[in-house]
Amino acid sequence: MPLFDGITPRTIETSRLAVNILERAADDPETPADRTLVLLHTAPGSSLFWQEIIEDLPSDVRPIAIDLRGFGDTERLPVDATRGVRDFSDDVRATLEALGLDAVHLVGWGLGAAVAMQYALDHRVRSLSLLSPVSPYGFGGTRLDGTRLTDDDAGCGAGAVSPTLVDRLTARDAGDDEGTARSFFRTSFVSPDYESDNEDTWVEAMLTTSTAEGNYPGDSVPSENWPGFAAGRLGTQNALAPGHFDVSSIVDLAAGYDAPPILWVRGGADVIVADGSFADSAHLGEIGAIPGWPGVEAAPAQQMVAQTRAVFDRYRQAGGQVTEVVIEGVGHAVHLERPGKVRTAILSTMGYLGTPLSPAPPTEAIILSSWD
Repeated sequence: MPLFDGITPRTIETSRLAVNILERAADDPETPADRTLVLLHTAPGSSLFWQEIIEDLPSDVRPIAIDLRGFGDTERLPVDATRGVRDFSDDVRATLEALGLDAVHLVGWGLGAAVAMQYALDHRVRSLSLLSPVSPYGFGGTRLDGTRLTDDDAGCGAGAVSPTLVDRLTARDAGDDEGTARSFFRTSFVSPDYESDNEDTWVEAMLTTSTAEGNYPGDSVPSENWPGFAAGRLGTQNALAPGHFDVSSIVDLAAGYDAPPILWVRGGADVIVADGSFADSAHLGEIGAIPGWPGVEAAPAQQMVAQTRAVFDRYRQAGGQVTEVVIEGVGHAVHLERPGKVRTAILSTMGYLGTPLSPAPPTEAIILSSWD
């Protein structure tokens, strides 16, 4: 495991499974929960992706990066996709209980952001920092208001994941040929001008992904609807299908006296979470990459960003605080491309730095330039 200086792994035996975490060896385990930051990664990936953020956080903040089930060195139990991401969020709860922690600050990226939102629905959190989050209505297969395009979530789930990528993950192929994890990282996670001496570590994070049955991406089932497949009942990607995952009720938290402030950070050049995602079957059909597209009435591209903004606008209107930060020229992995900006925004949301990033009005966003 390629670890940065001062970062150590630890296995936590929980009531549900054995969970691997990364933490700083020098951190005080008695750090109070209001300065404890729990980080949840995307898929494919692991806690290794958080190391740049972890090593540069203040010494009196305690970061804990968790490997979700089926990723990194956490036990590779199957994911019941019919529960949405609750298997993951319940695992996080069991981990925090084993560590003697209650309400903490949560940071999630991609899949991890979905888990963080689900966790916040079920348990108290102090703040939510969501990096490139999946739409509150799931990934693919919905109209702007969140209604599903088909009853079986055609075009969603594991079947939308490149089988070549899955094969290369299974083979732990660290090469840079088309279809490998490294190629996917360069074309989907970051912008074209991103360069890092740590790329091998980021690729290793992806290669820790379990592709066993019930893990990533999951099972795909035939569908009578275009494009001919639908979300199955097992696995990571199926857990994000709209029939299984909907956290739009997060709006209801806003009325509480302890409503968590929400930070929403996204890259202006993100090709995965976008209004026209290159991971969305309907968008690919619209541009001719998948044949037989039935048209915009039957299969419109999911407006992921617009959906998220609409839900978060309702959160604001109900009394909650949301700060939207858009970093231009940056892709899906905002914290890798602009770690300083993301770290500052997270610390601000925690209340550690005061409020240098003030909450944006409901129809506006804070736009940051691409330099760090």
